[in-house]
Amino acid sequence: MTNIFGASFTKKLAGAAIALSIAFTGSVALPATNASAAEASISSKASTIVSAARGQMGKPYKFGASTSTTRYFDCSSLMKYAYKKAGINLPRTSKAQSKVGKYVSKGNLKAGDLVFFYSPISHVGMYIGGGKIVHTYGKPGVTIDTINSGWWSKNYTTARRVL
Repeated sequence: MTNIFGASFTKKLAGAAIALSIAFTGSVALPATNASAAEASISSKASTIVSAARGQMGKPYKFGASTSTTRYFDCSSLMKYAYKKAGINLPRTSKAQSKVGKYVSKGNLKAGDLVFFYSPISHVGMYIGGGKIVHTYGKPGVTIDTINSGWWSKNYTTARRVL
């Protein structure tokens, strides 16, 4: 089909539309790419997962806690619970959870990544950003700690990105 206005006119019209878009909104509305839509979905899931885990702050720790309760958690049941809120089913134990997703280096952690401790692996937490993890063990139950110092730094083993 031939453009009755000609290519030059069409280019000018497109340029004018972009200029008006910038003038009225301060930005250009471009169609979302599949990559940006996927990144937004991952970011939304990460936010859901982190919020779910943080929402359990202070809940008591109980080794071997059932995944059918939210009255108390052990480390892996807390991760299983949080990920389930975003529609992701994790295995039950920290060792099994350490085999899902893909490896991520400590320097490239993002919110929602699972972080593992001890060798052999027997503890899991979730990176929440800013050098912090949410996890549970002993008192005070579900809590937040700094990953880059003290016990956590010395006993860090690996991390996995499930999203």
